Amino acid sequence: MRQGLISLLGTWWRSNQSELDACRRELSESLEREIATSQVLGIISSSPTDLKPVFEAMLANATRLCEASYGALWLSEGDAFRVVALHGELPAAYAAELQRRAVFRPDPGVPIARVARTRQAVYVADVRTEQPYLDRDPLAVAAVELGGIRTMVVVPMLKENELVGAIAIYRQEVQPFTDKQIALVTSFAKQAVIAIENTRLFEAEQARTREVTERTSELAQSLQYQTAISEVLAVISRSKFDLQPVLETIAHIASSLCAADDVTILLRDGHDLLIRAHHGPIPIELGVRRPIERGWVSGRSVVDRMPIHVRDLVAAGDEFSLGREIAQEFGHRTTLAIPLLREDMAVGCFLLRRLVAKDFTDKQIALLRTFADQAVIAIENVRLFDEVQARSRELSESLEQQTATAEVLKIISSSVFDLQTVLHTLAESAAHLCGAERVGIFRPQDGIFYLVADYGYPKDYKNFLATVPFQPGRGTLVGRTAAGNTIIHISDTEADPEFTFTQPESMGPSRTMLGVPLLREGTLIGIMVLARLVVNPFDPRQIDLAATFADQAVIAIENVRLFDEVQARTRELSQSIDELRALGEVSQAVNSTLDVETVLTTIVAKAAQLSATDGGAIYVFDEERQEFQLRATHGTDEAMIIAIREQGIRTDEHIIARATTERAPVQIPDLAKEPSSPIADIVIRAGYRAVLVVPLLRPGEIVGTLVVRRKQPGEFAKSTIDLLETFADQSVLAIQNARLFRQIEEKGRELEIASKHKSQFLANMSHELRTPLNAILGYTELILDSIYGEPTEKMRTVLERLQANGKHLLGLINDVLDLSKIEAGQLTLSLDDYSLSDMVHGVVSAVEPLAAEKRLAFKAEVAPGLPTGHGDGRRLSQVLLNLVGNAIKFTDKGEVVIRAGAANGAFTVAVCDTGPGIAPADQAKIFEEFQQADSSITRKKGGTGLGLSIAKRIIEMHGGRLWVESEPGKGSTFYFTLPVRVEAQAGPS
Repeated sequence: MRQGLISLLGTWWRSNQSELDACRRELSESLEREIATSQVLGIISSSPTDLKPVFEAMLANATRLCEASYGALWLSEGDAFRVVALHGELPAAYAAELQRRAVFRPDPGVPIARVARTRQAVYVADVRTEQPYLDRDPLAVAAVELGGIRTMVVVPMLKENELVGAIAIYRQEVQPFTDKQIALVTSFAKQAVIAIENTRLFEAEQARTREVTERTSELAQSLQYQTAISEVLAVISRSKFDLQPVLETIAHIASSLCAADDVTILLRDGHDLLIRAHHGPIPIELGVRRPIERGWVSGRSVVDRMPIHVRDLVAAGDEFSLGREIAQEFGHRTTLAIPLLREDMAVGCFLLRRLVAKDFTDKQIALLRTFADQAVIAIENVRLFDEVQARSRELSESLEQQTATAEVLKIISSSVFDLQTVLHTLAESAAHLCGAERVGIFRPQDGIFYLVADYGYPKDYKNFLATVPFQPGRGTLVGRTAAGNTIIHISDTEADPEFTFTQPESMGPSRTMLGVPLLREGTLIGIMVLARLVVNPFDPRQIDLAATFADQAVIAIENVRLFDEVQARTRELSQSIDELRALGEVSQAVNSTLDVETVLTTIVAKAAQLSATDGGAIYVFDEERQEFQLRATHGTDEAMIIAIREQGIRTDEHIIARATTERAPVQIPDLAKEPSSPIADIVIRAGYRAVLVVPLLRPGEIVGTLVVRRKQPGEFAKSTIDLLETFADQSVLAIQNARLFRQIEEKGRELEIASKHKSQFLANMSHELRTPLNAILGYTELILDSIYGEPTEKMRTVLERLQANGKHLLGLINDVLDLSKIEAGQLTLSLDDYSLSDMVHGVVSAVEPLAAEKRLAFKAEVAPGLPTGHGDGRRLSQVLLNLVGNAIKFTDKGEVVIRAGAANGAFTVAVCDTGPGIAPADQAKIFEEFQQADSSITRKKGGTGLGLSIAKRIIEMHGGRLWVESEPGKGSTFYFTLPVRVEAQAGPS
């Protein structure tokens, strides 16, 4: 029985061995999961503030237990994800790609985006078959082709259904993950969320604890700081004008509150820092200066206008070479400098030092900045007080100066024309206010400076200076000032090696000298010299005051110069006014009459008057006779006029010949010294000696000459010559106007005769041509109507062509006849009532076959209820028919539209087409007789260019207007508008 039981057990063992093995594996896997979970929880508890080891442990266990190639943990950042942990042997290229995409926003189709959207785990059996990879999504392509990923699962990390992140594990072969493995990863995801939340809560609690502690410390420290600040402000209020107590109090308090072993306060003085206050054991002497430079902490703080904090100055190296030497000398280590800033400018600094290397805190630095602001307030108070005191002294001195200046200005204003008095007063005032024994004012003449006014110069000294040529150079004060155009101050002439000017010992040599240039817009017009007989340099205030007196001297000199210029300019303007008045009279004569003798007489009279000559004449050149004919004279007796006319002036008369050959004015200062000639002898016998001849010229043509004569010899001024050239131009204009007027009169008479002949010819020819043409058209119509028998088809075609051309010719003849009537003033309107609507529809009926033949859309748009018009209905129909006929003729496709309406007592009619359009340059031309637009088009379409011209005149006779609006390639619209009621023909036709 025992054997049987053993056999039975063996049989059961063999039959259930696979199940037992499965149970053992499941127990083993369950144990591993529990161990992994315990490890993760242990890490979570031991690392409450560091999530990195937690995430790494989770990924290591997840990839190991799920037999994955590698894994990744992502944290959510809005709609993006950041990879925070990776585990496994990722291919280098894929790892680099993940690093490059540290934060990315996935496309909707990729697994992690689906997890974010559904809040569910996403399992992908084969990434290669997924749509994102097939669509070549960059993330999917990188996962497959760089990371070798085939099978993957992504599990969300959720906190109250809010996505915190995701855990993904990957396999590099197609092998499904089991439900237990997915559940395990889900468990790790929940633990990750717990870890993240624990860390957040732990950090929040730590922060609250620190905040309470820091706040308590801050309040205590703030109370201490506020007490110190109040103490400093109290000292400032008690010591408004004494800075030292304030600085010493700040140094003491700063040392106490900031735990500084030593505090020094330095104030800026020029390019140095001056030690003004000190508290501490380091031996420092007040009043010591150190240069402002970047080689020591205080200097750099002032230069950079910012706090400089050095933890260990001894170990700072060469950056603070000077400061390191000081630290080695006095034994301090940590150094802090706070600049004292006023309007962004450093006026000093606080220097705090510790004997050990220990940083100052930010709060201590902030407190020191507050102390710095208070120190600046105290410094500013003292500075303002000192400035007020100094300003009071300056105002007192300024009042004295202003009084002296007012006296000088009073003399300048009351002695506008007496420069010498003004300069003497200036020299005296400068001597008194600038403390000079001698003052001289020198003016240049031909490059040499001469004394023109002085104060304190002995007579023999002035006589001596008159013999000295002061020129620009270094040897004298005057020369040196002139050479540099700037103020020159010589403290001691005997100690100046370049000063070589010597004078007799008896005159008392000047030892200290000041030279001030008198400048007008940068130009040197004089020099003021101030001298002292002993060595006593002028101070800056005295130098500025001397410069002020120099400016007043310039004003005085300039006033006299301007007065003289104004006087001269007044004389010039008076003469110019006379000349302009004369030119105006000449221009008026030229423009008001065509009587050339009157104009030329006016010109020669004004020319002689303004040139201050005794007589004058204008000669006009006769081209046929090649001689100059006398046309106008002034101041010339009758005997001289008769003698000149009898003698005649040929082109070879030497004075006239020179002027016309050179085409420029010629003057003879003395006729007696010129070669003899008949005309010159006549002029000399009449008592004249000087002559000015100005040619009258047109381009390429000599018109004549203008001559003025004077009985006194001498040259004529250039202004006189310029003036007479203007009169010559006026003379040419007058002569040319007379010539043109005569030519215009002759041409006008010729044109009037020609126009009458043309109109008469057109009228006669129109009548003569219409009679036989009407007969031809009549007989043609009878033959076509088979009155004389049925014509053959070929004959009918010829007759129809004959009839069409005959009608065209008849229209042309009618147009010519209308035009001739219009030009002759014989076309009158037959005014009567008419219907514009009926007129439009009548024109439509007449030309509709033409539009249909060209397959054009043709319509009329007439506003309902149009009023009855009053005018020449037949002529208006002629206008509309012409416009519509032109539109159909020149339009090959599209449409022609007639639009008619009425508004404000006027009809408006528009004819629109879709033809080739009219260029802007042709739009005005087409309304002229025998003018058309593009000749290439009109040759194809026919026409004479009369229709629009006649139509325009008919509309204008109705008091209306005809115009066109067109653009090439976009068709044309012809408009005309006319009053509804025309009671009388408008103007001459």
